[in-house]
Amino acid sequence: MMNMARLDDHLWINQHQRGQRLPWAVRGEGVFVIDEQGRRYLDGSGGPALFCLGHGNREVIDAIMAQYDAIEFAYSTTFSCEVIDELSEVLAAQAGGSLRRVAYVSGGSEAADTAMKVALQYQLARGRPGRTHFIARRQSWHGYTLGALSISGHPARRRPYEPVLMPVTHISPANAYRPPAGVRVEELADYLALELERTIVDIGAEKVAAFFMEPVVGAAGGAVPAPAGYAKKVREVCRRYGVLMVADEVMCGVGRCGTWRALAHDGVEPDVMYTAKGLAGGYAPLGAVLISDSVYDAIADRFGTLASVHTYSGHTAACAAALAVQKIIQRDGLIDRCATEGDYIQSRLKSLLAEHPHVGDVRGRGLFIAFELVADRDTKTPLDPELDLAVRYRETAFAKGLICYPSAGTVDGFSGDHVLIAPPYNISRTETDLMIDLLLETLDAVLPVKGPSRST
Repeated sequence: MMNMARLDDHLWINQHQRGQRLPWAVRGEGVFVIDEQGRRYLDGSGGPALFCLGHGNREVIDAIMAQYDAIEFAYSTTFSCEVIDELSEVLAAQAGGSLRRVAYVSGGSEAADTAMKVALQYQLARGRPGRTHFIARRQSWHGYTLGALSISGHPARRRPYEPVLMPVTHISPANAYRPPAGVRVEELADYLALELERTIVDIGAEKVAAFFMEPVVGAAGGAVPAPAGYAKKVREVCRRYGVLMVADEVMCGVGRCGTWRALAHDGVEPDVMYTAKGLAGGYAPLGAVLISDSVYDAIADRFGTLASVHTYSGHTAACAAALAVQKIIQRDGLIDRCATEGDYIQSRLKSLLAEHPHVGDVRGRGLFIAFELVADRDTKTPLDPELDLAVRYRETAFAKGLICYPSAGTVDGFSGDHVLIAPPYNISRTETDLMIDLLLETLDAVLPVKGPSRST
């Protein structure tokens, strides 16, 4: 530990505000993070849906150390290594179908940019150089690089960079709780598929490269699964017009939603999918783009390989971490556990919050769950943004010893609040119940209700 006086502010820049002093994290034990004062924080959101195996997993740490003892990194344009080849085989097997080619990056934003480049290079390889336009959805989030920001449909996060972002067409979110005006829930999948088709036609199919979507929307909407039948319908629209379907599974993938690929739940295989967070589980920075054989073959036949590489693409030690994480997930049956434990959490939250006047919706899939906060549950009116509910909820929960992931802008990028939880896959039932208790205690503290606020 450094022996130095602590400054009033951090020199490093992240999401903390000027003058804010964050506690030092000094140790991790399972689902808990411990600070320098010995305080324990239950990690109910896996950081940002990152820590799928929790903290301090000795088996993963030993695998990383063994790789460092051998070679820390063999630059992947010059060498391959056993761990990167084995990891690629594991990912291809888990993804199933034709998603068999893997491009490695350092995280989700790089993965989004790489997927964009895959789509552009594929269309060029097919003799369609005019297909350079992307379609995505409002209330979506794909990352903070300029490319990922361009396809993201979150106005507040885009605003500082709007003048230099790529022109991207954003269509309606796939949210059964907040469907477009006049659209019934049972009609929503058909409405959204037709909207996508009309958008492609209006732009001109000869100009559209790909459609990007999150199978279960994460931070921008709060664990929003698409309505039943939606994924199959948009898959068919994309196929009909020669538009690549790209699935962003950075948060919702790698088993978190109860299937290794989130879209597998819908019986759909995209042309390209990418993931990151749960891949190495926070033990190393790593993302991966999985590309179908037909898309890769078109690119390789024309250009020899994908024209996208970064210095740390396929970092050897990071791949060793991911390989260990993926083996543990498979061996211990943790994907099935995500499904069953997620059902338990949703059932308890829906029961306990059934009558709460400020909880409009409890939703999610597997261990990817959120509840949306509203001013009025009947009208679904969001709370006043001036209340800064997401920040207040996060700070109050943290003071109580719970790490969760509240976000603002749920409705339109500016108004609306939700609380997202995404705990480690191996959280125990006792720890799950403690997490639920702390979530409800925090809700009572930031939005107190007179009289009974939830059923028993």
